[in-house]
Amino acid sequence: MIGGLALVAAAPATLAAFKVTDPWVLGAAALVAALALVAAGLWQERFKRLGQRRDEQRFKVADGLLTFRSGRVPKVRQVRDPLPLGVHPSAPAQATGAQPGWVAGNRVPVYVPRDVDGELRERLAAGGFVLLVGDSTAGKTRAAFEAMRAQLPDHQVFVPADKNAGKDVMAALTERIGQARKAVLWLDDLEHFLRSGTLTSVQIARILGGRGHKVILATLRSAEEDQLTHLPPDSDATQRGLGDQAAHVLEQAHRIRLKRIFSPAELERAHVRAADERIADALDYAGEYGIAEYLAAGPHLQDAYDNAWAVGRNPRGAALVAAAIDCRRAGHLSPLPRALLEELHQDYLDEHGGQRLRPEPLEQAWQWATRQRRSTAALLQSVDEDGARVEVFDYLVDRHQQRVGPTAYVPDQVIPLILRHAVTTDTEAVALQMHAQGRYSLAAEAFQQAVQTRRDSDGEEHPDTLTSRGNLALTLGGLGRLEEAEAEQRAVLEVRRRVLGEEHPDTLTSRGNLALTLRGLGRLEEAEAEHRAVLEVRRRVLGEEHPSTLISRGNLALTLGGLGRLEEAEVEHRAVLGICRRVLGEEHPSTLASRGNLALTLGDLGRLEETEAEHRAVLEVRRRVLGEEHPSTLASRGNLAGVLGDLGRLEEAEAEQRAVLGICRRVLGEEHPSTLISRGNLALTLGGLGRLEEAEAEHRAVLGICRRVLGEEHPSTLASRGNLAATLRGLGRLEEAEAEQRAVLGICRRVLGEEHPSTLTSRNNLALTLRGLGRLEEAEVEQRAVLEVRRRVLGEEHPSTLTSRGNLAGVLGGLGRLEEAEAEQRAVLGICRRVLGEEHPSTLTSRNNLAATLGDLGRLEEAEVEQRAVLEVRRRVSGEEHPDTLTSRNNLAATLGDLGRLEEAEAEHRAVLEVRRRVLGEEHPDTLISRGNLAAMLGDLGRLEEAQALE
Repeated sequence: MIGGLALVAAAPATLAAFKVTDPWVLGAAALVAALALVAAGLWQERFKRLGQRRDEQRFKVADGLLTFRSGRVPKVRQVRDPLPLGVHPSAPAQATGAQPGWVAGNRVPVYVPRDVDGELRERLAAGGFVLLVGDSTAGKTRAAFEAMRAQLPDHQVFVPADKNAGKDVMAALTERIGQARKAVLWLDDLEHFLRSGTLTSVQIARILGGRGHKVILATLRSAEEDQLTHLPPDSDATQRGLGDQAAHVLEQAHRIRLKRIFSPAELERAHVRAADERIADALDYAGEYGIAEYLAAGPHLQDAYDNAWAVGRNPRGAALVAAAIDCRRAGHLSPLPRALLEELHQDYLDEHGGQRLRPEPLEQAWQWATRQRRSTAALLQSVDEDGARVEVFDYLVDRHQQRVGPTAYVPDQVIPLILRHAVTTDTEAVALQMHAQGRYSLAAEAFQQAVQTRRDSDGEEHPDTLTSRGNLALTLGGLGRLEEAEAEQRAVLEVRRRVLGEEHPDTLTSRGNLALTLRGLGRLEEAEAEHRAVLEVRRRVLGEEHPSTLISRGNLALTLGGLGRLEEAEVEHRAVLGICRRVLGEEHPSTLASRGNLALTLGDLGRLEETEAEHRAVLEVRRRVLGEEHPSTLASRGNLAGVLGDLGRLEEAEAEQRAVLGICRRVLGEEHPSTLISRGNLALTLGGLGRLEEAEAEHRAVLGICRRVLGEEHPSTLASRGNLAATLRGLGRLEEAEAEQRAVLGICRRVLGEEHPSTLTSRNNLALTLRGLGRLEEAEVEQRAVLEVRRRVLGEEHPSTLTSRGNLAGVLGGLGRLEEAEAEQRAVLGICRRVLGEEHPSTLTSRNNLAATLGDLGRLEEAEVEQRAVLEVRRRVSGEEHPDTLTSRNNLAATLGDLGRLEEAEAEHRAVLEVRRRVLGEEHPDTLISRGNLAAMLGDLGRLEEAQALE
């Protein structure tokens, strides 16, 4: 008799990576590297260089701001030159077209009005946070400047002198703006303030919530917006911290998008202003470049860089620029030390041909790279009087990234050299960039350096030191080094408790992060206790509807689900979702994340149709709002594919997974964790479809990359080995499967401990293979050991405990101890009925297993009753063609045959075979089983020729 056991596959670690988690994981405030104040920054140097222009002689840098010599903050109408605010200068005018009375002289051409001007000025008049987003040199800063001068002339304008200044400067700015009646906070290149964590949602609320009329006016390059907000589906806490903080800030802004290429209406306005020869010149190239792009000399500098690689031109200078571009792409935001670029550039030169290019001397290369072109900008702009540091023109960075694609990362060997020269702020920024790209080992190296530097400069208990240690802990967790992560988090928590107090937000964030690590370690009761403690404080201090409170409830719900308390988890998820819908709206990212988490819990409860409906609803919104390639959209498609597989619609699941995998490969690259997860999920579906050789090939490919990138002991590597072992077992290569499973189990025991869920899953899988090898006594020992731990750690009613009891019953049946097997199965069935309900898949599997044992005991009428009851529910709930329904019909046919009702048995076998042929194909293992069962039945009926034809 053919019966199915409820088995714990090695797959959960792979599947869960797509399922668990959207943003409900942690508070973002303490997760972004805290960047310290750096002296003598870019803006200060820029002001020094502008001394020859009389208007700027009236200003100075004081308290981190552009101010009058007297220390007063200027009004908007008093700042007539846009250059200090970040506008790119243009070539000097040779004719008479420069704007009359323009203080910047001929460095800034007449302004060509943009299509967004009306909306922009309307928003400035209304007040609030206004953000212009667009490509480098699209004209964002100039449009913002002109709108500010037109709409807010009497407002004080607060311009930070250093984009990389720390939290202390921004806190002081916030206080000063709060004292003003009418004020504008000018934040050109907003990414600097977001990556450093200096601008937070709380500060925005304080600025805009005070008396008077307040505006935050900012610009952001599109490429930076994508990096800050588009995180991979498997993003860990560190990445989500950065992404959540950036998202929370950006959600408060009214975003206005400015296109690089001018529209027909804008070009018409440009023609009216063509008396300025620079505008006229730019119009000649308007089909290829934007007007502002051309005026800023972006294409000219790009051509100079591209042409410099030619033999005998300036290849060494080009190599210096290439090194600077990669430093910026790696996350280094501050001006770059000349010594760093000199150390790096030789590899870039060698890559293009080395000495064959006849490179110029180094000093000549620097002169070429730092020379002003068209009197506007240089490829590498010096920011110190001695030229010790330079900035690369951001247009070159964006164009290079567009050329090479999003998956062309900075080479690994470059990162340690960058770190050797980096100040702490840049070390932390590089660490976060490496994390976002899934390069966890490099991220850990950078965070470790940042922690040590913070300790040396600020001391053990400084908030920035603690933040760096927290980020290091999260990185270690991502690398699977959970014990080290726990030790770091406990150390940080101890200091924060002592220095800040139990209820400080940073203390609560530390407790929440510790709880996540405890959950990863399988210590779910401890994790629950921490989450409940954090939630209690946040409810009391912040209120039920505060985002941090909702995050805590979401984390608690996920932990309850892990504990098998699914009804409680559902209640929490529904409560969080209700608040999100009411406060944030149906399409808010947090609302969608909450719906996704609820859908996963409904799936665990066996309510698969509801699960599918929720996933499809979330996916529809994400596609419409975020687009097809956004990581959250991909996560939704992956979750939908998972439930389609559970529903037995494996072809649909495969289609979704291949689509997700294709986008991940194109956007993230072959070795990115999200791509590996997608390949692993596809391999599992291929296995379910019976295409085991294809599944094996995918599992081996994923395993090879995991070993090389993450190491032998990383959880993802172990999950891949476990999945490969399960596939080998399905292929009948049981000795190979056993070898893989014993290797995985050995690492789990040594790294995670005997009682970790992954260790127990590995022992369970090994027991299944031993059973397949006929070594039933060994299998029993393993199953009993796993069951004892699960009973003690998880409790009698946890789904994993019930799975272990069911698997033990299967072994007992194989050993011929059928009464013991029946007792176990009845106990499991009773709990499933009471806890999960009559129609839950686990309940039905338990009844099916009991029926198989009753058949083996010769109590065939009782077996038939159970099987018909299971079949009736499966037909109604899952449909006629679901694999579980077909298994039930197959089992019923076997029982009917044992009862001597051969014609009825034949009819069932034929019906099952017909569906399996149509749905799964002729060569699927289940189809072959059905053919064999029908052939055997025909033999019993004496129809040997028909039987032989099937065989």
